[in-house]
Amino acid sequence: MGHRLSKIVTRTGDAGTTGLGDGSRVAKDAARVEAIGAVDELNSSIGVLLAETLPDAVSACLVDVQHDLFDLGGELSIPGYEAVSEAHVARLEERVEHFNGPLAPLKEFVLPGGTRAAALAHVARTVCRRAERALVHLGHAETVSVPARRYVNRLSDLLFVIARALNVAAGRPDVLWKKGRVRGA
Repeated sequence: MGHRLSKIVTRTGDAGTTGLGDGSRVAKDAARVEAIGAVDELNSSIGVLLAETLPDAVSACLVDVQHDLFDLGGELSIPGYEAVSEAHVARLEERVEHFNGPLAPLKEFVLPGGTRAAALAHVARTVCRRAERALVHLGHAETVSVPARRYVNRLSDLLFVIARALNVAAGRPDVLWKKGRVRGA
């Protein structure tokens, strides 16, 4: 790998542009840079969740996801490059089924909350949805791989299921939305 980050302050972005992995420069508010930033924020959000005490299977899964998201950021930083495959999507689908299997079926909508870890998983889920919107937006102007879009869509499902599983692991029920609830009651 060498010394890729030997100089941190480069001043090359002072004019409002940033370099992509292929050497080209684009505006820092370009759709591609917005998507890269959203994926980076998502990865950081998962890092905050990983700072909690979590079941080993959840931690291992989320560390894998962080590596995948770093790969996705690389894919986005090099137009035309693909790093996320259908195998990544299939692995997420398998993890969703694994963590969802023991959970009770839902009859109501779930509110974000319960334990701190579950709440952080819900925050990561909402950041994931924003990243997905950024990928869709980028896809209107430039090519975004189908597996990349599918991966981020499945990841939000996984984070929802993990939030529920974390509450169960802590002995806490889901926080359910109550239709027609009287305020203050």
